[in-house]
Amino acid sequence: MKDWDDVCRFACALPAVEMSPYYGTPCPKVNGKAFAAPGREEGSFVLFTASIDEKAMLIETDPATFWEADHYRNYPNVLARFGTAAHERIVALIERAWWDRARKAQREAFGDRP
Repeated sequence: MKDWDDVCRFACALPAVEMSPYYGTPCPKVNGKAFAAPGREEGSFVLFTASIDEKAMLIETDPATFWEADHYRNYPNVLARFGTAAHERIVALIERAWWDRARKAQREAFGDRP
Protein backbone atom coordinates (compact mmCIF):
# COMPACT_ATOMS: atom_id res chain seq x y z
CA MET A 1 0.00 0.00 0.00
CA LYS A 2 1.49 3.30 -1.02
CA ASP A 3 -0.74 5.53 1.15
CA TRP A 4 -3.93 5.74 3.22
CA ASP A 5 -6.04 6.17 0.07
CA ASP A 6 -4.77 2.81 -1.20
CA VAL A 7 -5.68 1.17 2.11
CA CYS A 8 -9.19 2.66 1.96
CA ARG A 9 -9.71 1.66 -1.69
CA PHE A 10 -8.79 -1.93 -0.93
CA ALA A 11 -10.75 -2.10 2.33
CA CYS A 12 -13.86 -0.57 0.76
CA ALA A 13 -13.84 -3.28 -1.92
CA LEU A 14 -14.49 -5.87 0.79
CA PRO A 15 -18.15 -6.80 1.43
CA ALA A 16 -20.33 -4.49 3.53
CA VAL A 17 -17.54 -1.98 4.25
CA GLU A 18 -18.37 1.66 4.75
CA MET A 19 -16.28 4.65 5.69
CA SER A 20 -17.41 6.21 8.93
CA PRO A 21 -15.81 8.09 11.82
CA TYR A 22 -13.45 6.32 14.18
CA TYR A 23 -12.24 8.75 16.82
CA GLY A 24 -13.31 11.52 14.47
CA THR A 25 -11.49 10.22 11.37
CA PRO A 26 -13.18 8.37 8.50
CA CYS A 27 -12.04 4.74 8.53
CA PRO A 28 -13.20 1.51 6.90
CA LYS A 29 -15.67 -0.37 9.07
CA VAL A 30 -17.72 -3.51 8.78
CA ASN A 31 -20.79 -3.83 11.00
CA GLY A 32 -19.77 -0.59 12.70
CA LYS A 33 -16.34 -1.94 13.66
CA ALA A 34 -13.14 -0.35 12.38
CA PHE A 35 -10.36 -2.62 11.15
CA ALA A 36 -7.78 -0.08 9.92
CA ALA A 37 -7.07 3.55 10.71
CA PRO A 38 -4.59 6.24 9.68
CA GLY A 39 -1.65 6.32 12.06
CA ARG A 40 -0.59 9.30 14.12
CA GLU A 41 2.89 8.49 12.93
CA GLU A 42 3.84 9.80 9.50
CA GLY A 43 4.11 7.20 6.75
CA SER A 44 2.15 4.50 8.57
CA PHE A 45 -1.34 3.25 9.21
CA VAL A 46 -2.85 1.12 11.97
CA LEU A 47 -3.90 -2.47 11.40
CA PHE A 48 -6.15 -4.07 13.99
CA THR A 49 -4.69 -7.51 14.65
CA ALA A 50 -6.28 -10.47 16.37
CA SER A 51 -4.00 -10.41 19.40
CA ILE A 52 -0.94 -8.88 21.00
CA ASP A 53 0.89 -12.11 20.17
CA GLU A 54 0.07 -11.70 16.47
CA LYS A 55 1.31 -8.12 16.63
CA ALA A 56 4.57 -9.23 18.23
CA MET A 57 5.07 -11.88 15.55
CA LEU A 58 4.56 -9.32 12.77
CA ILE A 59 7.07 -6.91 14.29
CA GLU A 60 9.59 -9.69 14.88
CA THR A 61 9.33 -11.21 11.40
CA ASP A 62 9.17 -7.96 9.38
CA PRO A 63 10.35 -4.89 11.33
CA ALA A 64 10.86 -2.97 8.06
CA THR A 65 7.06 -3.04 7.60
CA PHE A 66 5.51 -3.49 11.04
CA TRP A 67 6.30 -1.57 14.18
CA GLU A 68 4.82 -0.19 17.39
CA ALA A 69 4.71 3.27 18.91
CA ASP A 70 4.20 3.84 22.63
CA HIS A 71 0.59 4.86 22.01
CA TYR A 72 -0.26 1.31 20.84
CA ARG A 73 1.51 -0.68 23.54
CA ASN A 74 -0.76 -3.22 25.25
CA TYR A 75 -3.26 -3.08 22.37
CA PRO A 76 -3.59 -5.54 19.48
CA ASN A 77 -2.88 -2.80 16.93
CA VAL A 78 0.25 -2.67 14.80
CA LEU A 79 1.61 0.12 12.63
CA ALA A 80 2.36 -0.74 9.01
CA ARG A 81 4.63 1.43 6.89
CA PHE A 82 3.46 2.54 3.47
CA GLY A 83 5.43 1.51 0.41
CA THR A 84 7.10 -1.64 1.70
CA ALA A 85 7.52 -4.86 -0.24
CA ALA A 86 5.02 -6.60 2.06
CA HIS A 87 1.98 -5.69 -0.07
CA GLU A 88 0.50 -9.22 -0.18
CA ARG A 89 0.99 -9.70 3.55
CA ILE A 90 -0.70 -6.38 4.29
CA VAL A 91 -3.60 -7.28 1.98
CA ALA A 92 -4.06 -10.56 3.84
CA LEU A 93 -3.96 -8.80 7.21
CA ILE A 94 -6.59 -6.26 6.12
CA GLU A 95 -8.79 -9.12 4.91
CA ARG A 96 -8.22 -10.99 8.17
CA ALA A 97 -9.11 -7.92 10.25
CA TRP A 98 -12.29 -7.54 8.16
CA TRP A 99 -13.11 -11.26 8.58
CA ASP A 100 -12.63 -11.07 12.35
CA ARG A 101 -15.27 -8.31 12.54
CA ALA A 102 -17.69 -9.74 9.97
CA ARG A 103 -20.91 -11.52 10.84
CA LYS A 104 -21.17 -15.27 10.43
CA ALA A 105 -23.12 -15.00 7.14
CA GLN A 106 -20.56 -12.52 5.78
CA ARG A 107 -17.72 -14.86 6.73
CA GLU A 108 -19.41 -17.82 5.10
CA ALA A 109 -19.96 -15.84 1.87
CA PHE A 110 -16.32 -14.66 1.90
CA GLY A 111 -14.72 -18.00 2.65
CA ASP A 112 -12.09 -19.19 5.08
CA ARG A 113 -10.26 -16.79 7.36
CA PRO A 114 -7.30 -15.31 5.47
